[in-house]
Order: sequence, then structure tokens, then C-alpha cells
Amino acid sequence: MIDLTQTIPDIIIDAADQWPERIAIDDHGITLTFEELKNRSKEAAKGFIASGLKADDRFAIWAPNIHEWVWIAIGGMMAGGILVPLNTRYRGIEAGDILNRSHSQLLFTVSNFLDTDYIKLLDEYKPECVHEIIVLRGHLSNDDAHVNSLKTFITRGHGVTDQQVDECICALSGDSLSDIMYTSGTTGAPKGVMSNHGQVVASFKLWAAAVGLNDQDRYLIVNPFFHTFGFKAGWLACLITGATAFPEPVFDADTILEAIDEKQISVLPGAPTVFQSLLNSPQLNHTILNSLRCAVTGAASVPQQLVRDMKKILGFKEVYTGYGLTECGVVSICRQDDDLETIANTAGCAIDGVEIKILDNNNQCLPSGEIGNIFVKGFNVMQGYLDDPQASEQMIDQEGWLNTGDIGWQNANGYVKITDRAKDMYISGGFNCYPAEIENLLLRNPSITDAAVTSMHDDRLGKVGVAHIILKEGEQPSPDTLRNWFREHMANYKVPRVLHFVTSLPRNASGKVQKFLLKQ
Repeated sequence: MIDLTQTIPDIIIDAADQWPERIAIDDHGITLTFEELKNRSKEAAKGFIASGLKADDRFAIWAPNIHEWVWIAIGGMMAGGILVPLNTRYRGIEAGDILNRSHSQLLFTVSNFLDTDYIKLLDEYKPECVHEIIVLRGHLSNDDAHVNSLKTFITRGHGVTDQQVDECICALSGDSLSDIMYTSGTTGAPKGVMSNHGQVVASFKLWAAAVGLNDQDRYLIVNPFFHTFGFKAGWLACLITGATAFPEPVFDADTILEAIDEKQISVLPGAPTVFQSLLNSPQLNHTILNSLRCAVTGAASVPQQLVRDMKKILGFKEVYTGYGLTECGVVSICRQDDDLETIANTAGCAIDGVEIKILDNNNQCLPSGEIGNIFVKGFNVMQGYLDDPQASEQMIDQEGWLNTGDIGWQNANGYVKITDRAKDMYISGGFNCYPAEIENLLLRNPSITDAAVTSMHDDRLGKVGVAHIILKEGEQPSPDTLRNWFREHMANYKVPRVLHFVTSLPRNASGKVQKFLLKQ
């Protein structure tokens, strides 16, 4: 039976009781024990209460991976608020739109990250619903009465009692909304996914158990906190298990390798590009990686060679692939005794309490191994899209099945393979072409380090593939050489007719290629 009664504030309170002196967060030398993290969170909760936040009010965080992000998020939830994380890559118009649509009353941000002043970005787009902006780090402008320091926010709460905070925590239940996370927007306007405390905690307890996360682990979090992978499978999973979180605000392969060595990191989840970047770093040969225990990754294309290299060269003892989406967090993950082929070629099997089925375009169930549309049902499915019941009904049927928008197959053992997004599939000469499958084949070429496939109109075939290719350093094969290789390794209708050689691919924060930026 899945326990859906716990809240995220319950988790930090339990963690402080169980591991009071253990380090919960090490933010580049700034450390907080679990007891200190709980106390900071309660101080923040008092600031929220004094600022007028009431149950179910929304507050937003627009900041990189820093320790303040965590205890402000927990503190807001303790006060009964609902967290709205904002993508640090947003520009002012994008952030303003989401602040407005989510009705966020308070915004916590930084004034300088990667030479970006987030407060200044909002000058033209600040919605009226935001009563106050609190600066977590950076300089404070004196010409805006609605912008205050974190110290001012915390000091404001000194008149609020511990009993008031405890009453707010007790008023929460597993059914209370914990967060509204906006979809990545790779296929359209971002939508606000509503999740409650009980389903979030239960889902990531199961995720943490599957990968063996424990109180001896040291977890380097390179996935951004505004994304499920960095928030829920990141610092929340650490709170659940007692692991120490090491937040990293910017991904740089050399810096990450140094941190692994210096901090004796044991757990490092990330998109496949994270591990490919580590393998390609010149720093790799000068780094000791014997502390690494566990890697978790996932994508439609995970080359077997990458999994082999993660084990043999990077030294991970365990590598897991999994599948999840904003609308239901974690769906499936591999198990500890799965072999390399299973890890590389599937995204594991469903977590407890979750079902997966594959349907054809007529909504008929398909047998094992047949490619179709992936549907998910279980306690982890979102509560719906914020203020968009029509979109919610389109995604979730009356029986509770969520249409993921992904394409794949499931084997007889229940293991699922994600082959593509339904919207990315194209038809060439009457044949269905799945870009992720073609990308996986391209990545087997010894000259190619990364690739993305899109499509373009063709008068004869309807559509043909376009490959955007990053070559390995020092490799310069001709287009004809590559096309000949492609024809030897895949059906002719899958062979991309157009090749573009690029130095990088546009990716969102979760590592997914933003293919709309590649299409011309």
C-alpha cells in the first residue's frame, strides 16, 4: 500500500529527528546540518506568514542551485504556500507570463547569475500579482520599494511564533498542493502541472529506494532545482534518505570532475550529455573517481557504448536509466540486477502503484514489443493543469490514464522503451520514422559524438530526415562517407537526406534538444 499522507515539511522534520548532526547541504563550503536546515526552513516560514502568505497562495523561486533555494521552498510549504519554480533560462517576458498565470505573490530570485540580473529582466514584465521580490543573493536596488533583501524578509518574521508555524504545518495533508511546475515548452506554451505533497513524497521514496540512495551517499546535483530531476529526484530525495546534497549552479565538465574528486561524490544523476561531456573532458585523465557509486540517466537515445563507458571509464558501479515527465514525476526505472543491455535499451519497469500500457492510434492495446502511444495510470499522475481543465481532460481520461505524448514499446517483463515524442515522428515514403531511433543509430558511428534528427518537406517522399551532427574532435568524414555508413546500418528510408555539421545543439535545462530551434 502506497502511503500518500506525508508532506514535504514532514520529511525535513523526520530527517532532522533521524540525522540532526549530519550534513544535509554542502553549498561550496557553506554547510547546513539537517537540524539547521529544518530551523532555517521554519525561520523562512515565519517570514512567509508575516508577509501575508496564506494557505494555497503561490510563491515563486527564480534562482540557480543554491542552498537558499531549498529552505525557502520548504519554508513556503510549511506556511501552506504552493511553490512555483522558474527556469533560470527564461527571459523577462517568459518569467512574467508564468508569474502572472500562476498568481504568484512573492518572488525569490538573485540579482546576478551568469551576468544576468533577473530583477532587471522583469522591469517591463512584472505582473501586479507579485507584491514583493526578495533577493536571495546579489546586490539590492534602492529605487524599488517592492524589492527587499533576504535578511529583511527573515527579520520580518521574528514576531511570528513557533506555534503559528506548527499550526500551518499541521493544517497540511498529503492532498495539499505542493508545487506547480511548468512544462518545458519544447512543443508549445508551458502548462502549469499541479502536484500534491503525498504523491510527490511517495514517488521519490520509491525512486530513491530503486537506486539505493542512502545516508552515506554524497549527491552532486547538477540537474536544476526548477526541474523535477533536480528538485524531487534531487534535494528532496536527499532529505528522504539522509544523503548529503552538493548543489552545483552551473554545469562545467572540468569543475564537476574536480568536485567528484574533492568531495568524494558517490551519486551523480544527469542527462546523457552530462556523462558524455565528462568522458570528453581533458581533466578526466587527472581525476580520481573511485568514490562514484551510482549514476541515473534517461533519454530516448542512450547508446550502449555510453553505458559501458560510464561503468568502465568513469567507474560507476551502478548505472540506472529511467523515465519520467513533469505530469507524473517518475514513471519507471531499471533495477539493481538489470544487465547492461536492459539498462541501455529500456527505461526500466513501472514503480509500485503505477501502470503502463501501449495503445495504437485507435486506442487499442498493443502486444509486447509493438510500438505505440504510452499511457500511464497511478497515484503519481498530476492533479491537472492550472486553470486549464480542457487541457487536463485531453491528457487524462475518465479512468485516470495519462496520455504521455511519448511513443514506445513494452516487453513481456514490463520494461518500457521510449522511442520518441509523438509530435516528432514523421512519415517518409509511407514509412514511420522515429527521430530518436535514428539518432541512436547515428551515435554508433565512431566519428559522431552527438546528433539530433528533424524533418523537412520533400515533394516525392512527403518528408525526409535532417541530421544535425556534432563530430568528435579531430574527425572530418565527408558527407558521402557518412551517408554510406548510414545506409549500411539502417533501412534506407531512415537515412537522413540532409546533413548539417554543428558545434552544439540547443538543449533545455533537462538536456532535451529543442528541435523547434533546429527546424528552418
